[in-house]
Amino acid sequence: MIEPSKGLTKREAINSEDKLNELGADGWRLVETVSYDQGGTKLFVLERRVDPDLDSDHDEGSS
Repeated sequence: MIEPSKGLTKREAINSEDKLNELGADGWRLVETVSYDQGGTKLFVLERRVDPDLDSDHDEGSS
């Protein structure tokens, strides 16, 4: 999950489209947003496939 970027006041989120596009280019997919009760997006929920060859928890000798 990531939080939308905030402006100088830390009260209003600025446009996060560029960051989301950058993450999308890296294989991330936006699956859900979590919003405040009074409006506005609080969190973005993203997912991407794990490449087993790059998984740092995967050791060849472990079972």
